[in-house]
Amino acid sequence: MSALPTPVAHPATDADAIEPSTAASTTEPWTGACRRARLHVITGKGGTGKTTVAAALALALATNGRRVLLVEVEERQGIARLFDVPPLPYQEKKVAVATGGGEVRALAVDVEAALLEYFEMFYNLGFAGRSLKKMGAVEFATTLAPGLRDVLLTGKVKETVTRIGSDNRPVYDEVVLDAPPTGRVVTFLGVTEAMSGLAKRGPIHSQAEGVVRLLHSPDTIVHLVTLLEDMPVTETLEAIEQLRAQSLPVGTIIVNAATSPQLPRAALDAAARGELDTDGLADALRAAGVEPTPAVLDGLREQATEHAIRVLDEQQCREQLAAAGLPMLELPRLVEGGDLGGVYELADRLAEQGVD
Repeated sequence: MSALPTPVAHPATDADAIEPSTAASTTEPWTGACRRARLHVITGKGGTGKTTVAAALALALATNGRRVLLVEVEERQGIARLFDVPPLPYQEKKVAVATGGGEVRALAVDVEAALLEYFEMFYNLGFAGRSLKKMGAVEFATTLAPGLRDVLLTGKVKETVTRIGSDNRPVYDEVVLDAPPTGRVVTFLGVTEAMSGLAKRGPIHSQAEGVVRLLHSPDTIVHLVTLLEDMPVTETLEAIEQLRAQSLPVGTIIVNAATSPQLPRAALDAAARGELDTDGLADALRAAGVEPTPAVLDGLREQATEHAIRVLDEQQCREQLAAAGLPMLELPRLVEGGDLGGVYELADRLAEQGVD
């Protein structure tokens, strides 16, 4: 649906716009816990734009000279596509410069490479590990023990968060993890704890224990990306309950692709019923120098109805999300889609809402 023309419906002002939600309006969206965290885990139902939001968050956090690492673990090369760079190797690469001279580096974690790195770090099996790869043992091991894959992925993320540079300071100020979707994120974050219980001693136990401590500490926080639609909202609320049940720290709900109201609040109900004031439409068009033919008026009234129904439906979804008691950040629907320019636009919107 195309946007309503200015003569028909001016954007709602602050005085008559719909309130995003009680939680969003009374609670600071980017809380002290968010500022304290160094690992930001981004999850959301498939199709909600979580990778785009993760990239935008990384850019927003990298302002004023900070260095942020953006990590993906699903081997989709979504970050490379967003930042218009070649497919990322298993190596941290600079992909963007943020306002104030900060930078975003990106890492696509490859499971086989992570396992070989693990062998080399803990068992000094550099050459032998590469031989295992040639024999197909790596693929066999991760297939035989699916949880091992997530252990390796979370272990690598933990290494980037805790890595210390030559100046005895963390190499990265913050790490943003583009995590698996909400349907799998609790299992993904909890598998290392299960592995810690299975391996009672040795390098695997020590590594798993370190990951568990990080994930359950104030250094980690989980943000959930959603659209204002029934299925994503339902899945988001279920994921919040599951995360809380596992004592994993939940930060914010990030509403993506929200519709900007183009009608005053008082006109939305009438427009949704198809009863928008036709005379008022005609007068606005004449004032703009456009002669309002019946066909034009019918088309505009239809657009206004569709728009009003969407805005009111989204408001109901906001109210459901507010019941979770979490602060909310809100991002607009991108006209040009999720390209690099859109990522920077969303980063600016996050910064305007206090993300720093």
